[in-house]
Amino acid sequence: MLDKPDLKLDPALLARFAAIVGDRYAITDPQAQAPYLVELRGLFHGHTPLVLRPASVEQVTEILKLANDTGTPIVPQGGNTGLVGGQIPLHNEVVLSLNRLDRIREVDPTSNTLICEAGVTLQHAREAAAAADRLYPQALPSEGTCTIGGNLSTNAGGTAAIAHGVARSHVLGVEVVLADGRVLDNLSKLKKDNTGYDLKNLFIGAEGTLGIITAAVLRLVPRPRSVETAFAGVPSPEAALELLNIATDLTAGGVTSFEIMTRAGIELVLTYGAGTRDPLAAPHPWYVLMELSSQQRDGLREVMEQILALGLERGLVLDAAIADSLEQGKAFWRIRELFSEVQRHAGGSIKEDISVPVAAVPAFIKEANAAVAALIPGARPVPFGHLGDGNIHYNVSQPIGADKAEFLARWGDVNEVVFAVVKKYGGSISAEHGIGLLKRDLLPTVKDPVALDLMRGLKRLLDPNGILNPGKVL
Repeated sequence: MLDKPDLKLDPALLARFAAIVGDRYAITDPQAQAPYLVELRGLFHGHTPLVLRPASVEQVTEILKLANDTGTPIVPQGGNTGLVGGQIPLHNEVVLSLNRLDRIREVDPTSNTLICEAGVTLQHAREAAAAADRLYPQALPSEGTCTIGGNLSTNAGGTAAIAHGVARSHVLGVEVVLADGRVLDNLSKLKKDNTGYDLKNLFIGAEGTLGIITAAVLRLVPRPRSVETAFAGVPSPEAALELLNIATDLTAGGVTSFEIMTRAGIELVLTYGAGTRDPLAAPHPWYVLMELSSQQRDGLREVMEQILALGLERGLVLDAAIADSLEQGKAFWRIRELFSEVQRHAGGSIKEDISVPVAAVPAFIKEANAAVAALIPGARPVPFGHLGDGNIHYNVSQPIGADKAEFLARWGDVNEVVFAVVKKYGGSISAEHGIGLLKRDLLPTVKDPVALDLMRGLKRLLDPNGILNPGKVL
């Protein structure tokens, strides 16, 4: 990665920024700044002279006007749950935290829309939808911390993407403050509007490099009247894929989650995840966590039983348990949600977030495992993730007894062999985590040159002074 010297910002200029939000919300104390300066996995540690916490779109506008006029770089941040370093100030930039923009402006159950500000947590948005007997279908383990603005800026995925799509799928309109302080008011609730370019999608997934999302119109769906959750042991990813096909055929869109996990990861969860227990009586090579939802109050359990019975009959399922209560279902999900967290107890972990066509997932896992084994003998792949949409979190734990630092120094080597398999199957090196800084220098090696040129052109057009999250993505 290209390095650059840290910025030295004039104290008088910093005082002008602080005056916009008030001293209480202009954080200069290093201890108080600490939560804004380290990403979740500890890969990136930043530093800043100032964290600004505006409470309104007007304050964001004033901040960006001043930043643009003075050439002051700004790093926007939501809940700081990103995993590629996009939200961390690495060169003494000013941090713009959006978490005080936390109002639900409107819930319209008739139009099936919710308008909220960028700092609203995903959990709060889901609760507001539920209060109106609706569902906001984005589902992420970090829902209590991650924010809508951050989710949209990274085009977050999640466990329900098989049925409902990624963050981009849930948005009808956005409000964005541009680099020069102008406000793009595109908070449309319309499902049909062909009056020119669909500008909202420029900013969704742009990681704050083109503008600052301050509010959004979110698409809601009816709340399911019944949900069934099953945890199944399967012999292989190929078997899991066949089981997914059965479930899809029998439910006509009712599969809302379909996660795959390897036994190695289950062992780590059972060892280090407090209060967890093995859902099945005996160990199996692979596991599937399947969730079905329906608008019908009755009959869904019978459908789940039918899916699993066909799986058993065809040798695709070795054993399975269907949750008999909400708490048991949560226990199943907790195992899946702890998968990434517990891997730190096994030493160094090199983590990849890739996607391939759903049909290619078994072949990808087999070939990536072989490539990693040849590169680093004894390395332990722990693949898991969203089989239903082809997104696999391909994590690799260090060989037992290996030096952690030496292993993590091979991150680039692991990238090379894993991404070669991804490319073979027409996949993506970033499925739902974004590019940020972690994958910035890899982007030109995988992106169509014309697409990359257009991205750079958009950056120059919308942020000519380069103040918005500089050095990230591009």
